[in-house]
Amino acid sequence: MARVIAVVNQKGGVGKTTTTMNLGSALAEKHKHTLLIDMDPQGALTAGFGIPTQALEHTLYTTLVNPDVRLNDVIHPVRENLDVVPSNIDLAAAEVELVSAIGREYVLRDLLRPVRDRYDYVVIDCQPNLGLLTINALTAADDVLIPLQCQYLALRGMRVLLDTIQKVQSKLNPRLEILGILGTMYKSGTIHSREVLEEVRSVFGTKVYPVVVKDSIRVAEAPVVNQSLLEYAPRHQGAVAYRYLAEVIIHGQNKETPR
Repeated sequence: MARVIAVVNQKGGVGKTTTTMNLGSALAEKHKHTLLIDMDPQGALTAGFGIPTQALEHTLYTTLVNPDVRLNDVIHPVRENLDVVPSNIDLAAAEVELVSAIGREYVLRDLLRPVRDRYDYVVIDCQPNLGLLTINALTAADDVLIPLQCQYLALRGMRVLLDTIQKVQSKLNPRLEILGILGTMYKSGTIHSREVLEEVRSVFGTKVYPVVVKDSIRVAEAPVVNQSLLEYAPRHQGAVAYRYLAEVIIHGQNKETPR
């Protein structure tokens, strides 16, 4: 049965979609059958793989609000061992439409049940808030992966995120665990990025991965040509970091940091 990982941070622009896309690609590269779920109405993950967001008849939104459409009906194979559940702006309406639903926090968990046996990993790209869609992702997940931009303002929001995770653990999903914190958009040579990362490590210890994804134009360029960073620049430091992250998730924390 698939291990479900929610990529969550309520702050926008911290690298959630980049992390989902490249972690999923790295897992698939290691022959792990992986499903990526685009749970952001902006549809950046969907577009990043070249799926035409506005031309889709069925998306994640359809499965969330229409019991006659199964999750399996909207899965798009995009690479060997890698599938995507796409989204577009229609998903924004799901927040309102699910409010009155019975068991509204469990809708995604229930949708995943029939397909979990087909995959090794399911990675969910969450929207930049802690609303009902993100709560659904946390309720369905086994683990939370937190991309953290190496800036002070991004660090300030961690308390709210951790409070939300704790509430989900206590009320909805007791098995939920924090998988790790990944430093993103790290600016080499700046005192600020280094100090933020040091502060996070002083608080969370080994939950903070020993690799970071540095700020780089290559990371931004890859989705423009509908490729992961691993395809676009396979030797790039970011690609190495995401391959390392995949190895740690597959085999556990006891892995030598890549050079």
